[in-house]
Amino acid sequence: MPGPDPRRDVFERNVLDERTQLRVLVPPTLIVSELATNALLHGAIRGRLFRVHLTLTEFVLRVAVRDPRGERLPCLRQPDGDDRYGRGLLIVAQLADRWGVEPRTVGKSVFAELSVR
Repeated sequence: MPGPDPRRDVFERNVLDERTQLRVLVPPTLIVSELATNALLHGAIRGRLFRVHLTLTEFVLRVAVRDPRGERLPCLRQPDGDDRYGRGLLIVAQLADRWGVEPRTVGKSVFAELSVR
C-alpha cells in the first residue's frame, strides 16, 4: 500500500474548498443578480436609484433590493419554454429559504433570506 501523498492531500483540500465556496457563494450571488436585474427592469425610474442591502446575522443572510416602484409588485410565474424572461424569481424561490416583498413609504423592498447554519 502506498504511503501518504502530499499532492493528493492538497488536491483534496482544494476540491473541498471549491465545493464549499460553490455551496456558500453561488446562491447569494445569483439572488443578488436576479433581484438587482428585476429592480432595473421593473422597478427603475429615470433619475432614481435602487439599493442592495446585505445583512448577515448568526443564522440568516438577508438580501434586500429596494426600488422606487411600489405599485409594481413581483410575482412568480411559469414562463413558456421559449420565453426569454420570467425565470428570475423562480431561481430566487428555489435558492432562498424565504423571500417576499415589503412595502416602503416610497417603493418596495424585495428580499430573500438564506440560512447560514
